[in-house]
Amino acid sequence: MKFRPLHDRVVIKRLEEDSKSAGGIIIPDTVKEKPMRGEVIAVGPGSRDESGKINALDIKAGDTVLFGKWSGTEVKIDGDDVLIMKESDILGVIEGSAKVKAAA
Repeated sequence: MKFRPLHDRVVIKRLEEDSKSAGGIIIPDTVKEKPMRGEVIAVGPGSRDESGKINALDIKAGDTVLFGKWSGTEVKIDGDDVLIMKESDILGVIEGSAKVKAAA
């Protein structure tokens, strides 16, 4: 992808969730909620403080992150659907093989 976000913005590709419930019921696409987990594809250089110094982001490309359900702006870049959001919209980084379940 040839896209560089500006300031404290981050480009995220949603990670698909399991299409089966815990009981084995297959969930159709029409009732599935959008995943709130994604992989960071690109990050901006950071935001500037009052003195003009750039504050680097805590997120880096390749991180798996958790974000709010309505966070970011959906765009299509190079045929891929991605989200662009500010670093402050990201709730946290998922480390290791942690499984996250959204509250109903």
